[in-house]
Amino acid sequence: MLELERRTIGKLSARLVPFLIICYFVAYLDRVNVSFAALTMNQDLGLSATAYGLGAGIFFFSYFVFEVPSNLALERFGARRWIARIMFTWGLVSGAMVFVRGETSFYVVRVLLGAAEAGFFPGIIFYLTLWFPGVYRARIIGWFMVAIPLSTVFGAPVSSALLGLHGFGGLKGWQWLFLLEAVPALILAVVTWFYLTDRPADAAWLEADEREWLTQRLAEEQRQREAVHDISVLRALIDPKVLALSVVYFGGVATNYGTAYFLPQIVKAFGLSNVQTGFVSAIPYVVGSIGMVWVGHRSDRHMERKGHAAVAFALAAIGIGLSPLFDDPTVKMLFLSIGAFGVFAVLPVFWTLPTAFLSGASAAAGIAVINSVGNLAGFFGPFAMGALKDATGDYAAGLWVIAACAVLSMVVVLALHHDRRLEEAPSTTPA
Repeated sequence: MLELERRTIGKLSARLVPFLIICYFVAYLDRVNVSFAALTMNQDLGLSATAYGLGAGIFFFSYFVFEVPSNLALERFGARRWIARIMFTWGLVSGAMVFVRGETSFYVVRVLLGAAEAGFFPGIIFYLTLWFPGVYRARIIGWFMVAIPLSTVFGAPVSSALLGLHGFGGLKGWQWLFLLEAVPALILAVVTWFYLTDRPADAAWLEADEREWLTQRLAEEQRQREAVHDISVLRALIDPKVLALSVVYFGGVATNYGTAYFLPQIVKAFGLSNVQTGFVSAIPYVVGSIGMVWVGHRSDRHMERKGHAAVAFALAAIGIGLSPLFDDPTVKMLFLSIGAFGVFAVLPVFWTLPTAFLSGASAAAGIAVINSVGNLAGFFGPFAMGALKDATGDYAAGLWVIAACAVLSMVVVLALHHDRRLEEAPSTTPA
C-alpha cells in the first residue's frame, strides 16, 4: 500500500505541479510587472507615488468582488474550463495596459485586470485539495506558490530589460513590457483547456489501482472532516475561523504587496540602472523561494502548522521593520531578504489551515472568502506605501506599517485552534 501511495503521489506531482507553477508564474508576473513598468511609466504618465499606489492596489477591489462567485463557478463547471477562461481574459486585459494614457485609464485597466484574474489562485488551492491528501499539502502548495518569488527572480531582469525597447515600433518601453508579457497567458489558456483533468476519477493517466486508492483516500479524509466540521457553503462565508484566517491572510498580503510594488523603486534609489535594478530586486525573492519550499516540507514532515506560520510572520516583521534603519544598500537588502524569507515561507503553511476543516463546495467558498478579504490588503499595502512616501519623503513609515500587519497576523494565528488530526488519513499512512 505504501508503494502504491508513493507511486500515485509521484505521478500527481509530476503531472500537475510543474504546469500549475508555470501558470501561476505568468499570472503573478502579469499582476506585479507594473512595479517595473513604473520605473519609466510613472514619469511618462505623470503619476505621483500616491496615484501609482492607488492604481497598483485598486486591482484588489474588483478581485475581492468577483472572487467568491468565480471560485463557486470553478467548483460548478470544473477547473479545466474555468481556469482556461480566467487565463484568457487576464491575458487580454494585461495587454490592454498598452493603451493607458493617464491616471483614469490606469485605474480602469487595473480594475478590469482584478475582475479577470479573480478566482485563479483560490481556484488552484481548491483544485489541489481534490488531488492531494492533507499530509502532502504544505509541500505541494509550497512548490506551487514558489511561482510567486520566481516570477520576480526571472521576471525582474526580463521586465527591466524590456524597458530598453523604448521607441521601437513607436511604443514606450513599458508598453512593450505589458504587450509581450501578456502573450504567455493567452497561450497557456489554450493548453490548460486540453491538459488539466477536473477530478481523479477522470484521470486516464493514472492506473486503475492508483485512481481507486486516491479516490478512496480523499473520500475518507472528507468524511473525517465533515464528521467534525460539517460546514455549509453559506456558513463557510461567515464562519468565525474563516474570518479569523482572513485577518491573518490580510497581514500576509499587506507585507507581500506593500514591498513588491515599491521594491524596484527602493532599489533604483541606490543609483542603479534599470537593468541593475531588476537583478538586485530579484535577490529577496531568491531567498523567499528557498524559504517557501523548505518551510513547506518541514511543516509537513513535523505535521505542525501554527508554530511554523508564527515564526515566518515574525521574520517578515523583523526584516521589513528594520530595513529602513539602514542606509547601506547591502545591509538594507539583507534585512529585506530576511523579510522576504518570512513573507513567502508562511504561505504554504497558511493554506493548510483552512483546507484542514473545509471540504467540497464549502472549501471553494471558504478559501475564496479568505483570499478575497485577505487580498484587500493588496490595495491597503501599496496605497499606504505610496501615500506615506508622498507625505514623508521616504519609505520608512510605509514599511513600518506593513511590518505591523505581519505582527498582527502572528498574534491571530497563535490564538487559532488547529486540529492536526484532521489532516491525517483515518488509518494513518506515513508521509
